[in-house]
Amino acid sequence: MKILDGVEEEEAFNFLTKAYEAALKSSCGKDKCGSVIVKDEEIIGEGFNSPPGNLEGQRRCNCDKKKLHKKVTDKTCCVHAEQRAVMDALSKNSDKLNGSRLYFIRLDDEGKISFAGKPYCTVCSKMALDSGIKEFVLYHKEGIGVYDTGEYNLLSYGYSD
Repeated sequence: MKILDGVEEEEAFNFLTKAYEAALKSSCGKDKCGSVIVKDEEIIGEGFNSPPGNLEGQRRCNCDKKKLHKKVTDKTCCVHAEQRAVMDALSKNSDKLNGSRLYFIRLDDEGKISFAGKPYCTVCSKMALDSGIKEFVLYHKEGIGVYDTGEYNLLSYGYSD
């Protein structure tokens, strides 16, 4: 991971602000998250987390995840912001995904930007690798961190809380 500074940090914060705006659309009952995918300073995809198809009948935010079989579910309740951003980019700008950068933000209970934890989502890291996204950007206490997507995937598989 590389911590950005100077002009790179300012540019990254601008795209994290766009991810924040996407997160405001989230209807997840647990976490509000947003993502944008950027290539050549252009947003080519965006997403927020919410139930599949934004359908209330598909909401699983409050169900007991311990009762779900581990092979049947990834234990999350919503389509992730990163997944939606990839699907959006695939539908509108599939030719630009290779070599792009994904910006992710999480909001706290008051709707303010919160710091991201360590990489942990293998569902999103695999999807990003497979679609050609080059880098993941997260907002940490130490600053804005940029991860090579391969590194992000390895860290996600090694995550333990």
